[in-house]
Amino acid sequence: MKFYDISMPITPDMMVWENNEGSKPNLNRNVEKHVTSTTMTLNLHTGTHIDAPLHMINDADTFETINLDRLVRKVKVIDLTDAKDGITRSDLEDCSIEKGDFLLCRTTNSFHTTNQFDFDFIYLKEDAADFCIEKQIDGIGIDTLGIERSQEGNPTHRKLFRNDIIIMEGLRLSEIEAGEYFMVASPLHLVGTEAAPARVLLFDKEI
Repeated sequence: MKFYDISMPITPDMMVWENNEGSKPNLNRNVEKHVTSTTMTLNLHTGTHIDAPLHMINDADTFETINLDRLVRKVKVIDLTDAKDGITRSDLEDCSIEKGDFLLCRTTNSFHTTNQFDFDFIYLKEDAADFCIEKQIDGIGIDTLGIERSQEGNPTHRKLFRNDIIIMEGLRLSEIEAGEYFMVASPLHLVGTEAAPARVLLFDKEI
């Protein structure tokens, strides 16, 4: 059975939000005789990760409230490589989207090959978030570190969270064709946090 790893590798020089050096992973390796151990300092929004509502809404639900059965499931990869600046309602209206879908948005972000942050990344615009809410989707993933570019008030995040739509960020979809897959998204088992890093696999067939 063929599968694809659509996660970002975690390295000390990887791309992080707005090139913030303090957000880069710090790997502190210790070697004593033949024993090696490494302590890692990692921002929870590093690389491929899943957000919880607390990320953008004070006193909202934390990460452990997201049931795993919502992350191990069928998904739709939609090709939005023609989207310019941001994904709009009209971009999504051209796709086959149904109630309960989990969408993975393949954009030109997936073809960004440097470790430098792209401040002009393709993001999900507010009207597209409204469309997702109207369609009553279950979740949405995007191939960049943020589903929006720090818009005033963060309306895309907040609207999706308030309608119980899961947000997944930092996917790598350059080699993935549009279509239906089975996803296994395995986040760290964190409690009380606003996000968790995740390893995300796509399978050609349901497992």
